[in-house]
This record gives sequence, C-alpha cells and structure tokens, in this order.
Amino acid sequence: MRKVVKGVYEWSKLILFAMIAAFLLKNNVVAGALVPTGSMEQTVMTGSRIIINRLAYVYHEPQRGDIVSFYYPDDGETLYLKRIIGLPGEVIEGIDGKVYIDGKLISDFTQNKFYVDFGPYEIPEGCYFMMGDNRSNSWDSRYWTNKFVGIGDIIGKAEFEYYPEIKVLK
Repeated sequence: MRKVVKGVYEWSKLILFAMIAAFLLKNNVVAGALVPTGSMEQTVMTGSRIIINRLAYVYHEPQRGDIVSFYYPDDGETLYLKRIIGLPGEVIEGIDGKVYIDGKLISDFTQNKFYVDFGPYEIPEGCYFMMGDNRSNSWDSRYWTNKFVGIGDIIGKAEFEYYPEIKVLK
C-alpha cells in the first residue's frame, strides 16, 4: 500500500510540474493560433494553425514585413494577424495599388494589389500600420477607425505554420 501511495504522489508531482510548465510557456513564450479568414492568403491560408513567438520583440523592435498577431485597435479584444507595413514616424500612402513610405515606393511583400487609395497617414511613435497580404480582401489599417497598432497591443511574431503543412512564415 505504501508503494502505491508513493507512486501516486510521484506521478502527481510530475503532472503538476508539466501543467505549470505548459501554462508558463503558453502565456509567456509561445501562443498557438487558428487563422479564421483569408486576409493573409497566399502566405497563410484560412484554417492554418500557426505558432506566435511572444518573446520576438523583447530585444528588438518589430520590422517592416513581420507577420504579427495583435489586438484589433477598434475593440482591444479581437486577435488579428497581419503584416507590418508602416513603422513609427513614417508617412504611408497607397496610390494605384502601390504603397509609398515617405514618398518612396516600397517593394511589396505580395503581388496582390488593392483598388482603393489610402492616406497619407503619419504613423505615431510606438505604433505600426498593418496590412493583410490579400490586399483586396483584408480588413486592415486602411479601413479601421483607429488606424495604428500600438507596440503594447502586439502579442508576438508569427514564426511558423504547423497545420496543414509545416513552413516558416516570411
């Protein structure tokens, strides 16, 4: 009987440790996400499952081109996945399906064009301008009431997709 109790005690400690470790990892290091819409297609398809690196911006600032998960600025609750296009202090504008930063055409991250011009918008310090890769079918910074995502609202960087295929996100 004593052996059984000791065995149960040891297994209970192991299970409790595993649960605490999983909780800490999920809330501080990585997050999993299901992509519910086609706004990032062809890069990330609807129904894909991805891993978000919560520590990506501990030592450096987000960069143009990063795919990030963040809280939608118009409600502060809904999680979105978009690409960073505009950085703090820049002026961004969309004309004839092309994106201009501070008056200069930037090389785009997608071949998808958009059909409605936007801007110019001056991006405040500590904020970012987001766009989906599927530009003609993306509810993004161009259309929001609050056009910019603050650094504090970014959950982390989307690093890779693990379902339905395994691939690094760029």
